[in-house]
Amino acid sequence: MNTSVPTQPKKRTDAAAELRKRMGDNLVAIGRDRDEVAFADVYSYYAGRVKSFLMGKGMVEEIAEELTQEIMLTVWRRAESYDPAKAAASTWLFTIARNRRIDYLRGNSRIEVELDDEMLDIETTENDSQAKFVDDAQDSIRLKNALEKLPQEQRQVMHLSYFRGQSHGAIAKWLDLPIGTVKSRIRLAMQAVRVSLQNEEEALSEPSND
Repeated sequence: MNTSVPTQPKKRTDAAAELRKRMGDNLVAIGRDRDEVAFADVYSYYAGRVKSFLMGKGMVEEIAEELTQEIMLTVWRRAESYDPAKAAASTWLFTIARNRRIDYLRGNSRIEVELDDEMLDIETTENDSQAKFVDDAQDSIRLKNALEKLPQEQRQVMHLSYFRGQSHGAIAKWLDLPIGTVKSRIRLAMQAVRVSLQNEEEALSEPSND
């Protein structure tokens, strides 16, 4: 007697394909338009995974967090070099992460992207069947609300670093601050934004009592 074919694997495949396309489109939008909403989506999805990747390679949490911020800043600055015809967003981004880790271990701060380099299969990073898709208008409002909740000094370094493309050193000179303070403020700001977006997403997903 024939039994029905389970549909769950297909749903997971469809979700992964949609997520892969969404992240690729995000990188294109960042590179072409400096789209802050697209960057927030990329950051929200990948930052934790990049940090886990680095810690899985033996890096202590503090260094992994610092390098994650640098890697995500590189994504913002260099998104125009991303070509969706050559690689998935995850492959491109994790190649940056892998190379940044190697540079750190070598004491070299240069970041290079070699898409033809031998690479572990990161495609599973996008096999998230619970990926949530919200429209750009909702994302824009959520991001704006999250940024507005930050202390002024954190909003300032966020704007200079992620949306103006300034290096940590340049920000430190501009604001006359130690570079460690700049990095700390950026790290705290991104953590706060991530928590705020997650909390708002959870609130939106809660069933209504009406």
